[in-house]
Amino acid sequence: MRKLTHKEEEIMKLFWENGGMFVKDMLETLPDPKPHINTVSTQVRILEKDGFLDHKQYGGSFQYFPIITEEEYRGQSLSGLIKNWFGNSYKSAVSTLLKDEKITVNDLKELIAEVEKAKDKK
Repeated sequence: MRKLTHKEEEIMKLFWENGGMFVKDMLETLPDPKPHINTVSTQVRILEKDGFLDHKQYGGSFQYFPIITEEEYRGQSLSGLIKNWFGNSYKSAVSTLLKDEKITVNDLKELIAEVEKAKDKK
């Protein structure tokens, strides 16, 4: 799965928050200055071609909906980041977060406890 551009992420967030939408409905939710409807329509068709969206046809209109969840995309993005920047080592990534003080030792202990608790439930 490829990484989305910033604009594509904004569009996907609309779908993840609202479910199926027509392009004209999307335009109403976008902040001013609103892009042209053809621009949004083109971006939506690209997202569909790349496997992020699908559509249902109602007469001459298309209602688009996400076929990849936000969680699936987030997981794939994180995996790509770890692979490309940390040699596929999650340990290196966490170590960097600790060194840069982006996560505390207590936070890490809480995460470990959550993981162990989740394992026990399986």
